[in-house]
Amino acid sequence: MCDSCLKPFLKWAGGKRQLLPEITKRLPRDIQNYTYYEPFLGAGAVFFSLQPKKAVINDCNRQLIMTYRVIKEQREEVITLLREYQQKNAEAYYYQIRNLDRDQEAFAKMTDVEKAARLIFLNKTCYNGLYRVNAHGLFNAPYGKYKNPAICEETLLRHIGEYLISNDIAIANEDFEAVLADIEKPGFIYFDPPYHSPDKKNFTGYQAERFDEAEQERLRDAFAKAADSGAQCLLSNADTPFIRKLYKRFTIHSVQAKRAINSNAAGRGLVGEVLVQSW
Repeated sequence: MCDSCLKPFLKWAGGKRQLLPEITKRLPRDIQNYTYYEPFLGAGAVFFSLQPKKAVINDCNRQLIMTYRVIKEQREEVITLLREYQQKNAEAYYYQIRNLDRDQEAFAKMTDVEKAARLIFLNKTCYNGLYRVNAHGLFNAPYGKYKNPAICEETLLRHIGEYLISNDIAIANEDFEAVLADIEKPGFIYFDPPYHSPDKKNFTGYQAERFDEAEQERLRDAFAKAADSGAQCLLSNADTPFIRKLYKRFTIHSVQAKRAINSNAAGRGLVGEVLVQSW
């Protein structure tokens, strides 16, 4: 397997590929000796960049984590379905596939492989790479009308599957606090939660549930508890007065990120973010 071949196989709002240099220079020097934890995995840019030998990766998005597990265990079956999606990709077909979850009884009967291939197809062909669900948890992003979207990245999916099998990687779908209940030493935790937004109407629809300020406070408590137990912690979030106040006891670095995925055009372009470091 080519180590440099690993990268995210999904587009995801708030992805960290362009911030990797800022994140990497703030990691422990001996990071490969740590057990790696990422409670809010998303597309996993930092995880795939580091390629830890031992890790616990987690996300509350059930469909997303199911897709990681399927790529680990049944990637050839997913590739077969994605080839079919690649050939049939068109606007009418997109909405046909998107609407499969409107019939919850029929959707429940789909195999995990079918659901994983569907998620990848929708992710690669929806408007602006915007993974979005409504209050009922139904995918509702419109068609993106791309000319040649990379729907079936066979080589990448095979490399990712081989990496997940060849290393000690636990894949979880739990609340972030549950994932951090038993941190092995030495442990490094990278937190990349849904970002704080003072605008209550701002896009947060990666899950039917919202990550509000009470959740941000609960996350701060988990960050502090892990840091006090000896874990090295690094967290990304929006640069807002609320976040700076929450993490005032820790080291806060200001960074600029270029965001291309947002339902609001004003939320795209260069935006201020912070990296909070526990040591």
